[in-house]
This record gives sequence, C-alpha cells and structure tokens, in this order.
Amino acid sequence: MTIEDLPKIELHLHHEGAAPPAFIRQLAHEKRIDLSGIFKPDGSYDFRDFTHFLSVYEAACEVLKTPEDFRRLTLAILEESAANGVVYSETFLSPDFCGGGDVNAWRDYLSAIQDAADEAERKFDITLRGTVTCVRHFGPEQAKISARCAAETAGSWITGFGMGGNESVGAQGDYQWAFDCAREAGLRLTSHAGEFGGPESVRDAVRYLGVERIGHGVRAIEDPDLVRELVDREITLEVCPGSNVVLGLFPSFDTHPIAKLRDAGVRVTVSTDDPPFFHTTMRREYEMLGKAFDWKAEDFAAINHTALAAAFCDEDTRARVKKRLERT
Repeated sequence: MTIEDLPKIELHLHHEGAAPPAFIRQLAHEKRIDLSGIFKPDGSYDFRDFTHFLSVYEAACEVLKTPEDFRRLTLAILEESAANGVVYSETFLSPDFCGGGDVNAWRDYLSAIQDAADEAERKFDITLRGTVTCVRHFGPEQAKISARCAAETAGSWITGFGMGGNESVGAQGDYQWAFDCAREAGLRLTSHAGEFGGPESVRDAVRYLGVERIGHGVRAIEDPDLVRELVDREITLEVCPGSNVVLGLFPSFDTHPIAKLRDAGVRVTVSTDDPPFFHTTMRREYEMLGKAFDWKAEDFAAINHTALAAAFCDEDTRARVKKRLERT
C-alpha cells in the first residue's frame, strides 16, 4: 500500500468550499443562474488572491439555496473524499449559507445534510461530523446568530464551533461571546488563525477564545515562544499545505513549516481546506508531503492518530474510526 492509499482523517474541510466545480455549474444551469464569471475556460474556479477567492466562494454559494441542494452536495463531497481514502471527516458548516441564520431553517438544512452523511456512510464507509462556523468578515453580531444555531443543534453530530473568513477583519477577541455560547452548549472549539493573520492571531485565539484546535496556525513558526506554548497546551493544528502554497503563504511544499512544527512537538494534522479551489485532494497532499519531507507510512499513520485524538466526536465513533485506520 502506498502512502497515498492509506486511510485518512480530515479535520479541516469547508463544506461549500469542497463543492466540485462541475456540481456548481450543473446546479447553476438547473436554476438558470449565470456564474460564468467565476470559472476558468477549463471549468475550474478562477480567483486572483485570497480576498478574490472569498468573493468567488460566496458567489458559488448563491446556487446552494435549498436543503435538497445541500443533500446532493454532501453526497458529492463524501464520495470524492472516500475515493481519496478518507474514513472520517469534519466539515465546516455555516448557518449563514444554510437558512440565513434562522434556527428553524438551519434545522431543515442540517437534517438534509445528516441524511446524506448517513447514506454516504453506508455506501462509502466514511463518517462525517459537523462544526458550525461563523464567518469572521460578517462581524461579531452575525457570529452570535451562528453560535445560537450551533447551540440549538449541538449533539452527537454537530460537535464543534469555529470561525473562518477574512482574518484581517476585527480581532479574535471580538468573537468571544459566540465562542462562550458554543462552549456552554458543550461544543468543542477551533478557529482559523495564523494563516494571513500572523502568529499573534494564533495566540489570541488560544487565550481569548479558548480553542483546542487552530485552523492552519502555520505562521506560529515565526514565534518560538508561541510554538512552545502550543506544545505545552497540546493545541492541535489543522494544517492545509496545498492551500497555503496556492494562496502564496509559502512558495512550495518543501518550504512549508509543517515538518518543523511537527519536529518541535506541535500536534499537526493534514487537510485540504477547499480542495477544488486549490487543485488538491487528500491523496495529493500525502503524495506531495511524502516527496517534500521523505515521510513514510509510519509518519502519516502517526499524523492520523493525532487527528483521531483531536477529532470532535464521541468515544464510540472514535473507536469505530480507529478500526478503519488499522486496515492497512
């Protein structure tokens, strides 16, 4: 078995951002919505930089209007993930895109997504759990609405709360109310930081929001004291190397700091972020990391066990997924 064929755990996947371009084009065609401006001639997503990427992402979401749209999307995502060896995935779901923050509408969308996840588990042997995510550039008040939706639906399937979006808007501490609300509902916490926001944003997410995982977090490498703090606090990083390279944080896989962070004792995991946007898959991430750092099967097995320990799921699910990881 090659390293690309190993069973995998993915903790950092944006639900809408994982939508295959062909799926979005088909849905736009069915609904007679013109989205031609967001695609390249070859049919892939077209964006210039991170800010433009966010605009294209939100434009693609315009065709995702109903719970049935999200049911179909979930099946498409999980079929693709399973084809890349993923046996357990956590997806970021935003009530802003699923009912506009209305709790009753959010429940309808969530029911459709869970139904698709159950079907995919039967068909593809992949388990999905949801992390409700507020969108940072929508502001703290909108984040409170997302947190209330998360709190109302917290349980064995909605297990986490986090924040994505543009790190240049506001500060981590501005969203403390939303994270406190989610924590009180029993949800586990993560936040995007240390991507474009620099190492201080990682420190702020840990100190002000009380997160146990960080989305990306790779800029922590610039601050040795912060690296030691991540080790001491046992914070897990949801690292997305291919995304970081495409968006220009690092020029190549072999200059990416994931190996240095891991060597320093930081708990690192591997994910794809928004795979069709960044022309990647979990198989490709493994392939490129293996080539860049000469990582072997045992290195990726260790990373997957780190991911399993950090997963926002109950212990019965964790035990079931562990058996899948051991099928090598």
